[in-house]
Amino acid sequence: MTTIDKSQVRNASTVIVLRDRETRPRILMGQRGARAVFMPNKFVFPGGAVDAADAQVPLGSPLAKPNDTRLEDDSTPGLGPALAAAAIRELFEETGQVLGHPGRWSDAPADWLDFAATGHLPHAAPLQFVFRALTPPGRPRRFDARFFLIDAADLASDPDDFSRASDELSHLQWVHLDEVRGYDMPFITEVVLSEINARVTDHTPPDSVPYFKNNEEESLFLRLRGYPMPD
Repeated sequence: MTTIDKSQVRNASTVIVLRDRETRPRILMGQRGARAVFMPNKFVFPGGAVDAADAQVPLGSPLAKPNDTRLEDDSTPGLGPALAAAAIRELFEETGQVLGHPGRWSDAPADWLDFAATGHLPHAAPLQFVFRALTPPGRPRRFDARFFLIDAADLASDPDDFSRASDELSHLQWVHLDEVRGYDMPFITEVVLSEINARVTDHTPPDSVPYFKNNEEESLFLRLRGYPMPD
């Protein structure tokens, strides 16, 4: 078994599910365990690290433009589909919610067997790339996290049914955006929420994606805009 260097930076995906945009918007959140090494007790969006198998799963729909090209900015070429797959897998594992198209596959990796059993393929088209953040040095875990926004209407599952969720997040709930500041959240989650508030009534991708790049030399605030893909 390969031992992972806990100090290394791992690519990760996080999903913000937005509901009731036209009335009183809510987002899906859960609480991390008290014994968690990374952000214990904090209320967070579902998400986690990219697994090797995520690059191999068949997507029922591809990432839409310009999300695909912006994911390529300052990143490993070709990583976008794995990031999308990881977002969909983590959403399912931690909340039981299915972002998928009807479809069957017989060779699903071990981490995808339960998702495949729902009769769906991962549906990447609704994923809107809205934020990126690199965990600062000195933390027990470091992630290069991409945040994706989707609408609850894009889910193929009942948004109130968490019966298939793992126990990684507790107190899964839909939190009103106008009440979320009362929850104990990581700083970066609060920053991302500012972006989400600005996007509640806008269903189109942002003009550019904020990127907090905290590396060993300096902390940078960048804007990811993507670049034209060749025909």
